[in-house]
Amino acid sequence: MKQKLAVTLVPLAIVFGVFAIFSADNSEGISVNIPRIEKHRGVCWVGGPNQVFEKDIEVLVTKNVNWISQTPFGWQRGHDNPEIGTNKNSDYTWWGERDEGLKKTTELAQAHGIKTILKPHIWLRDDGGKWRGEIKMKSEEDWLKWFEDYTGFILHYAKLAEEQKMEMLCIGTELHQTCVERADDWRKLIAKVRKVYSGPLTYAANFSDEYQDVTFWDDLDYIGVQAYFPLTNKENPSVKSLREGWQKPMKELKKFSARFGKPILFTEVGYKSTKDSGIEPWTWPQNIERDQRAAIYSEETQAACYEALFAEVMDEPWLAGVHLWKWYPNYEKRLNSRRGNSPYYSIDFTPQAKAAEQVMTDWFAKFAK
Repeated sequence: MKQKLAVTLVPLAIVFGVFAIFSADNSEGISVNIPRIEKHRGVCWVGGPNQVFEKDIEVLVTKNVNWISQTPFGWQRGHDNPEIGTNKNSDYTWWGERDEGLKKTTELAQAHGIKTILKPHIWLRDDGGKWRGEIKMKSEEDWLKWFEDYTGFILHYAKLAEEQKMEMLCIGTELHQTCVERADDWRKLIAKVRKVYSGPLTYAANFSDEYQDVTFWDDLDYIGVQAYFPLTNKENPSVKSLREGWQKPMKELKKFSARFGKPILFTEVGYKSTKDSGIEPWTWPQNIERDQRAAIYSEETQAACYEALFAEVMDEPWLAGVHLWKWYPNYEKRLNSRRGNSPYYSIDFTPQAKAAEQVMTDWFAKFAK
């Protein structure tokens, strides 16, 4: 396998600072060196309807956060519809997802030493039971149209990221079938992005099959993984059992990192505050029946999942860090407004105002050193 270490890893060392080098053997037995960089101690920032203020970012500083990911959306009607719409400056889009909000949030974050991954997503409307991992066109004409629209969508944000000096760009999120069917088109897209954005690039692949199926990692700087790996088959698991649950995916991830000579970044990882959050971490709270939510609420299990993640995985030299799903600005106001609906709200992924928040804060402090 052709390696491009001289092209991709040196800029990473310059931008982020190399603390150490680790060596791993790839699948062909070739020893590769990957820079050990400052870990991403990140959260997935929710770009909400209201403007953010300095106090919202200052909270992150107290939690030892050094990265946020910001997510603007593109919209697609149906998984086989080639047209992609954007609301980048629309009044119908939340302030935090508009260009104005992305810029302001980035400026506030940078002023406090916090870096940004700009991580655009495609959202399916009229999905017919499909999700974005199943986006697949019916004809060559439609594929060309889809990539034309998607390229315009991403290049807009690549230019914005360059203008704002955002520290990383994610060129796509969980678009599995497009990667399988049209890898060459993705390589062409990456080349176009490189012409307008000078920072490191990643792609956010789903943990289940997708990251293994993506073939263009050699054109990127990081292997991005949406790391919702199942860790147990039991409710209320112990930290020990959850750490054991990481062993199989860790072995596979280490081997995959060595294969491409690239660090892996958990572009998302997170757990609901429910008894079963380690079984299927990817399940949305909205998909759980409302009358079940209070019965399955468990801060302890969410905190245990966080503890296992940090204790077992975070210090691996092939892992560039984590972005925890998810973090709300002005959370106290949101919490107070939702108290009357707590069975729905309290099982959300956020660690805020829960036991997991202190686990995150303490572990981020250790890695900040």
